[in-house]
Amino acid sequence: MNVPSNLKYSNDHEWCRMEGDVAYVGITDFAQSQLGDIVFIDVPTVGEHVGAGEVFGTIEAVKTVSDAFAPVSGEVEEFNPAVDADPSIVNKDPYGEGWLVKIKVSAPAEFDKLLTPEQYSELIG
Repeated sequence: MNVPSNLKYSNDHEWCRMEGDVAYVGITDFAQSQLGDIVFIDVPTVGEHVGAGEVFGTIEAVKTVSDAFAPVSGEVEEFNPAVDADPSIVNKDPYGEGWLVKIKVSAPAEFDKLLTPEQYSELIG
């Protein structure tokens, strides 16, 4: 599985990249491979504050629906319009074009508590 070294990870298989006080969040390569072909993503929380570990949306694959959890607390600023138009981008490029949301972080210290790439690699075996 691909686990980029420039990201942090949650136990729920989301990745997080900080740019200033904004976190880009998506699901990991492991998560998308477990879900299979993603057909729809719903993020009803744009403009709302979410806490770390809270659900910010759902990911629907051919055979299942899964919750997406915020790895950090803050306001959901944007849902990726490219993913909204073509959810399969998450299967093709989960760490690049397939990011899901931008969150304006309210508790930056939470980012430091996320898993390192090494810890996440150990988690997924």
